[in-house]
Amino acid sequence: MIDIQKIGRGILDKLDSVQEIEDDRSCGRITYAGDGIIHISGLEDVKYNELLEIQGGYHALALNLEKFSVGAVLLSGAEKVRYGDLVYSTGKTVQMRVGEELLGRIVDPLGDPVDGLAAIASQEYRPVEFPAPSIMDRAKVNKPLQTGILAIDSMVICIYVSIGQKASSLAKIVNTLRNEGALAYTCIVSSTADDPVPLQYLAPYSGCALAEYFMYQGKDVLIVYDDLSKHAVAYRTMGLLLKRPAGREAYPGDVFYLHSRLLERAAKLSEEKGGGSITALPIVETLAGDISAYIPTNVISITDGQIYLESELFNSGVRPAVNVGLSVSRVGGSAQRTAVRQISGQLRVNLAQYRELAIFMQFGSDLDAETAKTLSRGAKMTDALKQRQYLNYSVKDMVVLLTVSQSDLVDKIPEKRMHAFVEGLPDYIRVNRPQLLEAIDPDKKVSEELRSKMLAVAAEYIDCSVGEDAARPLAAEEN
Repeated sequence: MIDIQKIGRGILDKLDSVQEIEDDRSCGRITYAGDGIIHISGLEDVKYNELLEIQGGYHALALNLEKFSVGAVLLSGAEKVRYGDLVYSTGKTVQMRVGEELLGRIVDPLGDPVDGLAAIASQEYRPVEFPAPSIMDRAKVNKPLQTGILAIDSMVICIYVSIGQKASSLAKIVNTLRNEGALAYTCIVSSTADDPVPLQYLAPYSGCALAEYFMYQGKDVLIVYDDLSKHAVAYRTMGLLLKRPAGREAYPGDVFYLHSRLLERAAKLSEEKGGGSITALPIVETLAGDISAYIPTNVISITDGQIYLESELFNSGVRPAVNVGLSVSRVGGSAQRTAVRQISGQLRVNLAQYRELAIFMQFGSDLDAETAKTLSRGAKMTDALKQRQYLNYSVKDMVVLLTVSQSDLVDKIPEKRMHAFVEGLPDYIRVNRPQLLEAIDPDKKVSEELRSKMLAVAAEYIDCSVGEDAARPLAAEEN
């Protein structure tokens, strides 16, 4: 027979042997787990975006705070978390590892290395969600970030955030940065298309937390978000799985706040706050060139301007394929160097007029001399703005090229030779007339005397590059 009393005593003995663990944290149980989403009942005192700890050492992010349950997305353990598991509140938000040690490394949105190299020694963290600097803590935007299109000045710390990109695409970017010597002052926050959606959602905020660490040390930081279209899609995916009300294009209603609270953290701090800065470069993909789509218009309304790259221009050989009509700046000349602002004042308008005229002339019409001249100059100006990948111009180079390409001197150069002329002129000046570059101060207006010297050197370069009888063969080629 079964000894009931013996079994009872055994149970009591086991209960007595269990050590009591004091834990004043709020605790609940998982009532649903699937698709990276969990619902928790009995969990009290939870805040929005709070980090939750699940038994087994896994973590989740609280996003839905309902009356009788909490909806959260799993940051880890998607295949291990089960119905009935205990969930604890932590009273903390998600934090990103920060520090100088992250430069030159590839990390995930939590700051852990994913490049196969040694562990990162830094134990300093910043919350991924942090209030943007107040108006009083900011200074005016009056300084440009000179990049030479692709080269970032070595005094600027760079953070590249990959959001939902293919691993092969990220590998190409890493190789490019390494080959150009830029990886040493760059940190890559990686969240590829194979990573869980919550990590893709966290990636830009984590990158911004790292940027803020350097900004509050008085340093200048450039952060690239590539791209926020995929970030919005990741947020939409989480919203739909959490059964949030869907709005336009099925995005949650707070999708605008998703990006505004991120991009508003980019700022130029006042001198009292250290004078550091974050320049944010958000990339947004358009479908079929539709710049008026939901996410592009949201981001455009937040930023200080946009550079619109057009696939048709790219395919036609205009690279970088900047559409000057749709590319605008709301900061304007406030952040431009004085010399560049002086010389390029009418450039955008002239290019836009040329492209409109070129489209009109496709219908066929007789050209008068003035129209032909306008079209020729516009085509040459377009060629002057073409730039080979990884070819970088200094500000002084830009002043010279903009001055020469908008002068009557370009009438002597055939269109098919304009691009080669522009590429060769800076090198010719550096070798043969270095004193000209020394005389250029980008922060001062270009005098008429200096402009004349630039044009004289450019005319000299034309003669040297095509021979003594330059005018005759050039004119013959053009005809």
